[in-house]
Amino acid sequence: MAVLVNKDSKVIVQGFTGKEGTFHAEQMIEYGTNVVGGVTPGKGGTLHLDKPVFDTVKDAVVKAGANVSIIFVPPAFAADAIMEAAEAGIKVIICITEGIPVGDMVKVQAYIDTRDVTLIGPNCPGVITADEAKVGIMPGFVFKKGKVGIVSKSGTLTYEAADQVVKAGYGISTAIGIGGDPIIGTTTKEALELFINDPDTEAVVMIGEIGGQLEAEAAKWYKESGSKKPVVGFIAGQTAPKGRTMGHAGAIVGGKDDTAQAKMEIMRECGINVVDSPAEIGVTVAKVLG
Repeated sequence: MAVLVNKDSKVIVQGFTGKEGTFHAEQMIEYGTNVVGGVTPGKGGTLHLDKPVFDTVKDAVVKAGANVSIIFVPPAFAADAIMEAAEAGIKVIICITEGIPVGDMVKVQAYIDTRDVTLIGPNCPGVITADEAKVGIMPGFVFKKGKVGIVSKSGTLTYEAADQVVKAGYGISTAIGIGGDPIIGTTTKEALELFINDPDTEAVVMIGEIGGQLEAEAAKWYKESGSKKPVVGFIAGQTAPKGRTMGHAGAIVGGKDDTAQAKMEIMRECGINVVDSPAEIGVTVAKVLG
């Protein structure tokens, strides 16, 4: 059991024949991901990496049974690519593209809210279910199969947390990089909820950062859920100056509740095991799983 993607997922790559799409599709196939083809308008009917290329996502759904899509499409066209995938009936859409205009994402969010679809990202590293499917750009060798779920706004901290959990003698069920843009498809709370409801995930690592209310909302939901499944939390950006965007477009301290300290306090109050440094993630997971 895993969340979002597994060995049976039928994955297509939008922007398949481009430089980024080609490089990461190769890595995904090498990992063992069930990539059934890709989409590049105008190149339908050809082969790329020994996989079929389709002109549209609809073609890929009809002819290859695709149900998961990963998007490597330039920012100006990425919103259309997301909506095309949703309209075609893709159930899980993972958008790696960075720099999509906020106005475009407002339209995307309104569009996908009317459909039975899960969007991860944009500006994210993707999703990996250890030893089953890598639908993203993360280094697959870091992730070993186990019972710890990861939800993170930060790509690099996703890999760091996974590495520590594995070195502590545990493994990863699924890791979800939700992205750090102001508007994203899946929130921290929604990703946490997937793990809390997954019978094969025994603990969750939740990595957030300054800016916005996503971590506070997730923490309050966790408390209200009454779940006894342990959650280890970390917030990046503890030394960030107020009012400056740090790294991600959504990482900006606006009000007093947006600071790392405020978020960490709320998380602790809600029963989450908060660590002050990312170096403590692995040992803390080992402690809560005993």
